[in-house]
Amino acid sequence: MNVLTTFLNALPGNVSQGLIWGILAIGVFITYKILDFPDLTVDGSIGTGGAVAVMLITNDCPIWLALLCAFAAGCLAGLVTGLLNTALGIPGILAGILTQLALYSVNLDIMGQSNRPVSVDKYPLVLSSRYAVPAMIKSMLIVAVIIAILYWFFGTEYGFTIRATGCNSNMARAQGISTKKSTVIALILSNGLVGLSGGLLSQYQGFADVNMGRGAIVIGLAAVIIGEVLGSVIFRKRFNFVAKLAFAAIGAIIYFLVLQLVMLLGLSSSNNKLFSAIVVIIFLAVPYLRNSSKTSFKKAAKNAAAVKGDVNNA
Repeated sequence: MNVLTTFLNALPGNVSQGLIWGILAIGVFITYKILDFPDLTVDGSIGTGGAVAVMLITNDCPIWLALLCAFAAGCLAGLVTGLLNTALGIPGILAGILTQLALYSVNLDIMGQSNRPVSVDKYPLVLSSRYAVPAMIKSMLIVAVIIAILYWFFGTEYGFTIRATGCNSNMARAQGISTKKSTVIALILSNGLVGLSGGLLSQYQGFADVNMGRGAIVIGLAAVIIGEVLGSVIFRKRFNFVAKLAFAAIGAIIYFLVLQLVMLLGLSSSNNKLFSAIVVIIFLAVPYLRNSSKTSFKKAAKNAAAVKGDVNNA
């Protein structure tokens, strides 16, 4: 009963945190699922967004402008990765690692030290862990607005070129689409959302830290995979684009709820990364094992029918 009570009391905070990370998960969804690009810039760009937002807020910049600059900082990080890949021919995964590595120093330079606090007592922050329920409601509204904007964007010509590039880059080029330009735009948009997530996260937790993005890509992937598996099970053939974006955010919420529950049951916080990896492995394996089992049953049914036919013919 104590575990359940503690879990329920922490529910608004976990949902708020999940929604903030859900914005990052939507960014990861764009590169991982739509563009089919293995972007590891995320671990650095979320910290950049957080660092930019905190430094601007503590220097009396309006909150909305600080968040806009956090988004722009993430966009610049995505632009660097995109140019490394498309202009210099560096493989995508390596381009992301190089940008991520460089951003560690950039984030230190922005903050001037490894950690910068920002207090809700001194600044009118959008989100704060001290006020979990209002933070949860505001996070829901922000995520809903982002999904609506992305739904509109991916219905435009630029959006279709990105989706075409991710589906089949060779066919897209044959249709006259600049796949390099599409790749850069997608990376800019994706990391812009990650930077915005970092700006909101730094406000929610009350500080920006140079290591706040460590393992962020794992959480993002876990959220996307959890959301995709659950969405495909619930909606099946009606699992459309909007639902996929929404379930990427929902996957982040579920991730943090499960993490909280496991920790309440006695798992040490030092094992968080191990748990994250296990969650990703499980949800990656579920669709494969499910499809494998269906294929096995179909093969068995065909073999049985073939044997029956041979017997009847005999």
